[in-house]
Amino acid sequence: MSLPQTLRFAYLIEPPFCYRTADGTVTGHDVEIARALLPRLGIPQIAFIEAEFADLLEGLAQNRWDIVTGLFITPERQQRVRFSQPIWALIDGLLVRRAQAAAITGYRALAAATDLRLAVVRDQVQHRTALALGIPAARIEVFPTYAAAAEAVAQGHADAYASVALAHAGHLAQHPAPDLAIVPVPPAEKPAEAGGFAVAQSAAGLQAAIDAALAGFIGSPEHRAIVDRFGMPGPR
Repeated sequence: MSLPQTLRFAYLIEPPFCYRTADGTVTGHDVEIARALLPRLGIPQIAFIEAEFADLLEGLAQNRWDIVTGLFITPERQQRVRFSQPIWALIDGLLVRRAQAAAITGYRALAAATDLRLAVVRDQVQHRTALALGIPAARIEVFPTYAAAAEAVAQGHADAYASVALAHAGHLAQHPAPDLAIVPVPPAEKPAEAGGFAVAQSAAGLQAAIDAALAGFIGSPEHRAIVDRFGMPGPR
């Protein structure tokens, strides 16, 4: 099995999973797990490539990168890529204006209120969840990036933005906005779901190597330090 000498890692600006520090260093929970796996994989170095969410899976198929930051593992995506074992399990959250937080309690509350608009990011699983829970397509606006969707809520062009609750917390930690709040989606509407690294369908050897490395890493003191550093829930 031949592995690359440089692991090309595609990431999004989405703290605490992936982001850049003030000096330009790429870090975050998913980034640091990938770095920690390098010695276990026998790969000397890693190169970080910033991308937009909608390009991640297509970039794997086009060999523009070798691995992408953690994504929810869904049957539809498994038709296109191979996933590693899970590196996290996360709940959805709604980014809303604080004045509306009491009324917008989840996807179903948005569906029941005929005048509320939802922002989602293109190709993220929250779009499908919103439709499945009764929000009409006409009241869902699709944006290319996290920043664009969050700005739509801040400016009043959308009433809520559905993403991962922890991503909203990471965004507000870096961009404080007293007028915005996070509403965790109730587990009865959408339970926590697992996510893992993704590689191309043709990269069975890389997937197997990553899983073998993760098997010895998840739950180790090094792994727990990364989880605690970025405030992530399990697996631990």
